[in-house]
Amino acid sequence: MSNPQQLRYSKEHEWLSAAEDGVSTVGITEHAANALGDVVFVQLPEAGATVTAGESCGELESTKSVSDLYSPVDGEVVEVNQDVVDDPSLVNSAPFEGGWLFKVRVTGEQDELLSADEYTAFTAG
Repeated sequence: MSNPQQLRYSKEHEWLSAAEDGVSTVGITEHAANALGDVVFVQLPEAGATVTAGESCGELESTKSVSDLYSPVDGEVVEVNQDVVDDPSLVNSAPFEGGWLFKVRVTGEQDELLSADEYTAFTAG
């Protein structure tokens, strides 16, 4: 399992892309997707919603459990991935590509986020 070097990671297993025009993309990591099992339902924050770093902003339901989705940053949701709502299995099959969850206009600092190497060490236990 590899974690793309260009992303930042939260200890709640979300990833965040570098901002483009102040907007970053959020998804869950491959580690989290594997731990969840087959994702069958995704509840995402609505466009226009305000999210807070470390707070729940949605849910991922798998055949095994329901898990909260946490925002890795403070900001305003500007877009949600309708493809993943329509086909939640994208979270498992392409967590870093087509399985992204939402885009957020970041308003807060990202000091708590881990590099790819730090996240890999964190998940290794």
